[in-house]
Amino acid sequence: MALVDHRRRLMPRVTVVTATYNWATVLPFCIASVRAQTFGDFQHLVVGDGCTDESAEVVMAAAAGDPRIRWVNLASNTGHQWGPNTEGIRLADSDFIAYLGHDDLWAPNHLENLVGALDAPGVGLVHSSTLLVHPSSAPTQFPEPGWTYEPPEWIPPSSVLHRRDIAVEVGGWTAPEPDSPSDPEAVLWAAIADRVSVRWVPRLTCVKVSASIRRGVYRERPCHEQAYWLDRIGAADDPEKDLAGAIGEPYSLAVAPYRRPVDERLVWAVRTRARRLLGRTPVTGEERTRLRRRFKGLD
Repeated sequence: MALVDHRRRLMPRVTVVTATYNWATVLPFCIASVRAQTFGDFQHLVVGDGCTDESAEVVMAAAAGDPRIRWVNLASNTGHQWGPNTEGIRLADSDFIAYLGHDDLWAPNHLENLVGALDAPGVGLVHSSTLLVHPSSAPTQFPEPGWTYEPPEWIPPSSVLHRRDIAVEVGGWTAPEPDSPSDPEAVLWAAIADRVSVRWVPRLTCVKVSASIRRGVYRERPCHEQAYWLDRIGAADDPEKDLAGAIGEPYSLAVAPYRRPVDERLVWAVRTRARRLLGRTPVTGEERTRLRRRFKGLD
């Protein structure tokens, strides 16, 4: 029993999973965001989806000898974050799972706030508020005041912390289903919500710089936006207050490097609520995945 208790104390409380594919330039900013957390009892698994670029070398350099950070690369490409996230959960030694997209960032108090909320009895998933950084308009906040989660609504994975055992119990991440109107993350959140409570922590601690509304980013591999937001967070006396101040501010940093302006409202409709696209025709999971991959420069 003493050996079991000792091993248990050595396990991290949180496993942070970052799914990535051939976009190594953003990884130093993502990793720096995790290393800056005020809650330090974590391991960070950066899981490549069959990466063939310099991601492994970049992760090792960004980790700077930090034993909490580990690089893992899948043998083949699954084409979606569900593959790396599934491997991350499988490898996790922790009670809790967090996600940070390779192109997203956290405020330093992100994990600290969410771990405290997830410790409440009966709660299985918590999420913070997210600053959605659009490429050609002012940042917005998700969710808006008064929002209540109703399955199978979308919640940004980078804002989520959930219990590992519940995710395993419900089957974890699954591949996109051709006829499903919901993304794999929305399906997982809904399955968890069937068993335990989902709680919104209304603290603005996540910055989402979504590839889904930035044309060709996987070809051009920019990282200037991540650099800007990480520097801004690091320089702020109160990062959360500074991010809140960015809501509605003019923002044009993303426009120049991309090929042409994007109707991000259209793409976000597909991304979040499985609404209708182009003439209000239904979008299947297979069509949605194909459209996103082509838009982002993956195909």
